[in-house]
Amino acid sequence: MYGTLLLLHILGATVWTGGHLIVALTILPRVLKQRAPAELLRFESTYERIGIPALLIQVATGLWLAYRMVPDVSQWLAFDNPVARLVGTKLVLLALTMVFAADARLRIIPRLSEKNLIALAWHIIPVTVISVLFVVVGVSFRTGWFY
Repeated sequence: MYGTLLLLHILGATVWTGGHLIVALTILPRVLKQRAPAELLRFESTYERIGIPALLIQVATGLWLAYRMVPDVSQWLAFDNPVARLVGTKLVLLALTMVFAADARLRIIPRLSEKNLIALAWHIIPVTVISVLFVVVGVSFRTGWFY
């Protein structure tokens, strides 16, 4: 069961992080240069079909994996325990992702135009950095980099 959970978690991470790296490093620069929000919206609508399920899989499997490692949920934000510190860090990263995503989805994307492309970029870039940090922290469970 652990192997399946971990595999699903990693597959979700590849889709989520890979998609954000693609948009941040290839699509966003072109959209900003050409002032063409339609291309970004096109990618967004296509990516969301697999990106959001990937994120949901990551959240579900991540919570399950966290529970396996730190069964006392009240300790998940106990930053004095090395494993709980990683769990807590992932939870903080998840909260930040949700704040950026909700703001973009509710405030910026419905009114996306040439005028507010920079505002969306200020959401895409941090979420991309956060998604890479998710991977780094996840690898740390095995490597001990951030214990």
